[in-house]
Amino acid sequence: MDVLGSDVAADEPHQAHHQLPPIPRPHLDFIGADNSVFQQVHLGHETTLIEAIYLTGSLAMASNDVGTPSGTASGNPESIAPEMSSKTTDADHFLRSVRNNDTELVVNIQHGTLTKFPGSPTEAAKGVKSGADLLRRLSLVRSSKPAAPSIEPQEGHPGLHLTGRIISAAFCIPYKLRIRPGRDWELKHRPGTSALFDSFSYLASSKTSWNHIMVGWTGEIEQIHTPESGHATSPGQSLPAGTVPTTLNKASAPVPIDPSEKPSYSFQDGICVTQQDRIHLEAQLRNSRFGRVLPIWLTDEQEYPDQNLYLKDQGRWRRYPERELYPVLHYKQRSSTDGWSERKWWADYVRLNKLFADRILETYTPGDIVWIHDYHLFLLPGIIRQMIPNIYIGFFLHAPFPSSEFMRCLSKRKDILTGVLGANMIGFQTFSYSRHFASCCTRILGFDSNYAGIDAYGAHVAVDVFPIGIDVDAVRKLAYEEPGIGEIVNSIRKQYHGKRIIIGRDRLDSVRGVTQKLMAFETFLERYPQWRNKVVLIQVTNPTSVEEEKEESEAKISSQMSHLVSTINGRFGSLSFSPVQHYSRYLVPQEYFALLRAADIGLITSVRDGMNTTSLEYVVCQHENHGPLILSEFSGTAGSLSSAIHINPWDLGGVADVINQALLMTPEEREAQHSQLYKYVTTHTITSWSNKYLKRLLTNLSSFDQSIATPALDKSRLLSQYRKSRGRLFMFDYDGTLTPIVKDPQAAIPSDRVLRTIKTLAADPKNSVWIISGRDQAFLDEWMGHISELGLSAEHGCFIRHPRNDDWENLTEKSNIGWQKEVLEIFQHYTERTQGSFIERKRVALTWHYRRADPEYGTFQATECRKHLENTVLKRWPVEVLSGKANLEVRPTFINKGSIATRLVEEYKHGQGQDPDFVLCLGDDFTDEGSSASSFLLPSRLKTTTL
Repeated sequence: MDVLGSDVAADEPHQAHHQLPPIPRPHLDFIGADNSVFQQVHLGHETTLIEAIYLTGSLAMASNDVGTPSGTASGNPESIAPEMSSKTTDADHFLRSVRNNDTELVVNIQHGTLTKFPGSPTEAAKGVKSGADLLRRLSLVRSSKPAAPSIEPQEGHPGLHLTGRIISAAFCIPYKLRIRPGRDWELKHRPGTSALFDSFSYLASSKTSWNHIMVGWTGEIEQIHTPESGHATSPGQSLPAGTVPTTLNKASAPVPIDPSEKPSYSFQDGICVTQQDRIHLEAQLRNSRFGRVLPIWLTDEQEYPDQNLYLKDQGRWRRYPERELYPVLHYKQRSSTDGWSERKWWADYVRLNKLFADRILETYTPGDIVWIHDYHLFLLPGIIRQMIPNIYIGFFLHAPFPSSEFMRCLSKRKDILTGVLGANMIGFQTFSYSRHFASCCTRILGFDSNYAGIDAYGAHVAVDVFPIGIDVDAVRKLAYEEPGIGEIVNSIRKQYHGKRIIIGRDRLDSVRGVTQKLMAFETFLERYPQWRNKVVLIQVTNPTSVEEEKEESEAKISSQMSHLVSTINGRFGSLSFSPVQHYSRYLVPQEYFALLRAADIGLITSVRDGMNTTSLEYVVCQHENHGPLILSEFSGTAGSLSSAIHINPWDLGGVADVINQALLMTPEEREAQHSQLYKYVTTHTITSWSNKYLKRLLTNLSSFDQSIATPALDKSRLLSQYRKSRGRLFMFDYDGTLTPIVKDPQAAIPSDRVLRTIKTLAADPKNSVWIISGRDQAFLDEWMGHISELGLSAEHGCFIRHPRNDDWENLTEKSNIGWQKEVLEIFQHYTERTQGSFIERKRVALTWHYRRADPEYGTFQATECRKHLENTVLKRWPVEVLSGKANLEVRPTFINKGSIATRLVEEYKHGQGQDPDFVLCLGDDFTDEGSSASSFLLPSRLKTTTL
């Protein structure tokens, strides 16, 4: 997670798991034999309903009596104070800015009064039809009283039947664990991710009406080898004053406060954790300040007869997310690995997410909200969604999200995207990240998407932007009220008297831009010699916790930094002064915030990160000094802090020039810039971030049914109705139903098993089986014509071939097809301008395909082409334009799948003397809805129900 918080520690990554097959969904319509059932279910996307065809094969066998199957650490990281969660309500409200006019939600200005604004997000959500419409209406929400207390979640959204509980899932729990055999656990606040942990603390406090539960991995457990005299700590106790944090690399070793002998800690393979140890830990974590914390024990699948856990190679759970996902998310080329390693890492990643899902479901009750955080848990939403279809899931990604050109480099890209899409709403730090995610879903998975969300598997998954904040009150307290903080600030200023201080604090990894910062500072001293001996750069680097970065940080980056620091100090320093002061270690909060207060310029040169909270903390600490903030445009914070001075860290000369400009700013300019930054940071806190995310999630849940759009097919009931029926009518689509959707239409060939299943169904004299397709007669004759008992309809009903008949009937024989020439010219115009598109000429209909084209450009061209057709051809001819899956088709208005389905029902009644008492329609997109609609022409005594 790309957040550095007030505990002055590096970010802690998270892990994820699970390979999911796509959630099945093309639709199916079913009318029961007892005239009591009408069913529409979605069966599959990538499965292309082959599974459904296997099911109809079972139906065929059922007719022969085959058996029926059955169904911050804000504050001192050494201090952990447990708090019980007594709940009250808190004041909060939504942003009130009008961006668009709405014909229903109108602003009337009468006597200076605004009227007809929706009073709440729930009111605004009534009647919305799309994610984009919801976002637009939410922008009109106004609070009648800015300080009105927030209502209980159960009262604000009664239709959701909320329990008032939030289950947050993060990769690691907020504590680093040390185990001493036979004693209680020693807990220490986990460095990094403090903004997220502050959010958990807020949700568990009396400031909200929520009850908070957190699940997370224990992290790598350290074993204490010595001494017997040590005392374990509980969540309510502080660690001994002289406790030395375990160092993550040799450059980060802190100076001991107490030189007396300390216990030694180490990560040991095969650490034994007894059942009693686990019970003791859960008891210690039950009433923490983060709510109830439930640790997850990551182990192999094997069961140990003594009920002990033996933790080996604990770092393995980080490898796939931090060696494979982390580089791609940060726009880095992945290093090549042998296939075996990647397969093993992926298996661990899948197991990790499954274990998280199991742990969540152990405590879940209907009406709970599950809030999942970061890329280590990409697969978790999909796993939980498969287990509980109607569960409420929010997901937030704290890291950047790359363009599809990087994401497609992952071998498991579809599994990862499919897993995330199990959430009801997905949050990102910036709009560009959300846009990239939507683009990936379109380009890699083929789903329709826009800035408001993705339509996936029949459900709408909302996408929104929520820039994270910090705990401003905690930072203020640490920076201004902590005992002795003023003396530390004065000491720093005295030490660098007469010099301007530039401060930087980054993690020691390749995406933080520390080397770019040093090179830019060197360029600054070269270009502006008047500032030599007058400016000092104090750079603090925390050790990285990201698995992929550790070796590179230890070797390459550390070596580069040491060389640059030595070069700059050698060229521009003296015996009494070094222009670069580099501290490669964790700083205690007092030192860190004192540096932020004493600084004259904050300099952040990240080449890619999610949300670097150092910039936010710097703004809060500069309330007196008004120091300017220089911020990389590639930081996730840049979009929020628009008043900061933005730079391109790769432009070394440009950064040097900006440093000079910042040093020359007048007090008035500094104050004007800082006032805007300070206003934003202090109003967009971690509490407002938590409230905004949850309110938007609840509004989306109230507006859209984002569980599976239609239920899974009840096979036993379907087979039961099949057996009861005397006359059955089957109507199947072809592409995407009997065969997969492919880029080359000629490659959509049915499998032998599908052909055998269709033939078996059609051979039953009680069954009338039809294929209603947009394909032409030649194609259907080639692949389906040999089944004489099968009825065929080509070009969406323009041509029909009855069972046991080789002749095709042209239903458009008397229609004028003079429109084809005009349509063909328009299609050719767009084909020449859309790479990868092509025209399919049928006897009556014309189809323009753009499946092989760039998805976004193809969709844009299709929209333009449709407008062109509507403004020309459709005004002169009785034709219609049908938008299919990556295609446009023009055909006569009086012919469609619905009309041919109606005709087949009438023909069945005429031939059999009665209506069919069992109708099954299979299709994969909305063009097949006409077949479903024809079912309603059957006798009104049929009831509609959901299986």
